Amino acid sequence: MNLTLNSPLDMHVHLRQDDMLRFVAPFTAQQFVGAVCMPNTLPPVDRADRLDAYTASIRKAVGDLSFDPYVPLFFRDDLTREELTAMRDRLFGVKLYPAGVTTNSDAGVAELGKIEPVLDILQDLDLPLLVHGETNGYSHDREREFVAVYDHIATTFPRLRLIMEHISTVEAAEFLDKHDNVFATITLHHLCHTLDDVLGGPFNPFYFCKPILKSPRDRDALQSLVKAGHPKIMFGSDSAPHTEVAKRTEGAAGCFTAPVLLPCLAEFFEDHDLLDQLQAFVSDNAQRIYRLDPPRRDVVLEPRTWTVPPRYGSIVPMNAGAHLRWKVQNAPEE
Repeated sequence: MNLTLNSPLDMHVHLRQDDMLRFVAPFTAQQFVGAVCMPNTLPPVDRADRLDAYTASIRKAVGDLSFDPYVPLFFRDDLTREELTAMRDRLFGVKLYPAGVTTNSDAGVAELGKIEPVLDILQDLDLPLLVHGETNGYSHDREREFVAVYDHIATTFPRLRLIMEHISTVEAAEFLDKHDNVFATITLHHLCHTLDDVLGGPFNPFYFCKPILKSPRDRDALQSLVKAGHPKIMFGSDSAPHTEVAKRTEGAAGCFTAPVLLPCLAEFFEDHDLLDQLQAFVSDNAQRIYRLDPPRRDVVLEPRTWTVPPRYGSIVPMNAGAHLRWKVQNAPEE
């Protein structure tokens, strides 16, 4: 029997820019009717003209597919009320990157103590704050350490919708319910994998990402949230394409999961006898939390085995060579 998902959404994806954008965007648009498209391009999407230009480039890349790109503005600590108010009707939210914590984040926030005037404006304008929540500390502890920052923001700005992006730790999972205004996205790779998939055998660069994969205990905490149907979590893939050369020689961080997302999620939910909860995870929760009205389109998955190609163009996907039990109807296999 086919599985039909109503208006699925990917609430965190990297589409990059230029040729890479044109190549990868259709993979997302084939499976989702909308996606939160990250603004850490070069230069970053940190002004109104860049926001408009980047949104237009995504729409052009997906062609005739019914798809809404939700592009948050790259956080600047000198954003003004006038600037944000002028963009309010077309602005999805604002994305905060601590400087240097991930790909193309050097222009991020260097001093977290300077951000509160902007957070006050975001709260007043009811604009969500999306956060890559890592410190610059020891790699395994960076997200754990950032929970204190989340706590301070959520307490100081109780009307600000605060989205913890791609949570990967027990501490973040437990923090989710401490404040009413805190929500989270969870990726496929953090939900299903651990650091052993990177380092347990020969080094696997295609599972290297930031925040890094964690321990089985951390993974199990995320699985508990998902299996419980927690209403404050949303699916956000953090699919992040890099060429095979960049992954193998430069240590580029990011897993390219876009071609396999819904098939792999269907397997996870089916394996736990929870297929009826997949709709909320990939759409309903996000629509409620973000107050979205996305395009209306059904995405149908067929129970048909297929093999993930070893690469798409110059990019090696996560799960390359794996045999998957579900396939998105009419999606290309290569």
